[in-house]
Amino acid sequence: MMTSRPAPPAPAIRAEGLVKRFGAKQALAGVDLEAPRGTVLGVLGPNGAGKTTTVRILTTLMRPDAGRAEVAGRDVLADPEGVREHLGLSGQYAAVDEKLTGRENLYLVARLYGMGRRAARRRADRLLGEFRLEEAADRPSGTFSGGMRRRLDLAGALVARPEVVVLDEPTTGLDPRGRADTWKAVRDLVGEGTTVLLTTQYLEEADQLADSIAVIDRGRVIARGSAAQLKARIGGERLTLTVADPRAVAPVGELLDSLGPHRCDHDPRTGRFTVAVEHGAHSLEYALSLLRGWGVTVRDVELAPPTLDDVFLELTGGAPPPGPVPAEPDAAAALTTGSRA
Repeated sequence: MMTSRPAPPAPAIRAEGLVKRFGAKQALAGVDLEAPRGTVLGVLGPNGAGKTTTVRILTTLMRPDAGRAEVAGRDVLADPEGVREHLGLSGQYAAVDEKLTGRENLYLVARLYGMGRRAARRRADRLLGEFRLEEAADRPSGTFSGGMRRRLDLAGALVARPEVVVLDEPTTGLDPRGRADTWKAVRDLVGEGTTVLLTTQYLEEADQLADSIAVIDRGRVIARGSAAQLKARIGGERLTLTVADPRAVAPVGELLDSLGPHRCDHDPRTGRFTVAVEHGAHSLEYALSLLRGWGVTVRDVELAPPTLDDVFLELTGGAPPPGPVPAEPDAAAALTTGSRA
């Protein structure tokens, strides 16, 4: 007798054919996303590509004109309250009450989630420690620096240990230590089974954290896969040379332009040239041989695989977005009850 295998668990985040228009402007033109439970989905794209509009739909702050989406198994249109009960959100702008202290902000969010007084105090204290806010815990948050308010908002998104956390450019404005703390918090969340949707302008951040990446441009997903898979799509390697003599700029640039299908980039402050090449080792040997013959001194050389920056520029063409999307009101504070949306 054959036994049927259990169906695989439903994704924690699923979006199918999301469409959104603002007047004549189409912000989303059929976005599909999927994130398995306990993973990080990174969403990349130029400004105006549709990332924040997608986030607002998934967090029930905005209704799509077409398409459907589920978060934590709940339909965002049919059961928005159910979505909010299982969702944490840290938006682009810190949603904290500046008249309350840092401790009071987190305690309030915990109480709104239904925690008892003692549990709410313990949760607030733990998060203040995790985000290095203990020393400022009893100061009004209006006196916090921008980075401290950002960390407090991130802590608020994690108060209820939600099934799904949406982080919309979470480390914007943070110093390197704050960014590292945030990365650790994300890794800890995923280790406990939480699913994270991360939009970011820092491609290194997606490279470090994301299990899968979706690249959005002009309201559509134009590529998806792991960081390694996306890098493999554009192939080749990146040859970087730093020359000592600024007078050698013209001949070096012409030489490197001849090595691949793209023009080289030149940083005049450092004398560094970077170019994509198809035959890495051969191109490197050829360039160094010619430069030695010309008497050009090379101070540093590097041959490396492509980065997510290279992938981003290759896929989006490095062009500016087609125009700004009209801003929607920031309704984050309005959805504090049952979520940090």
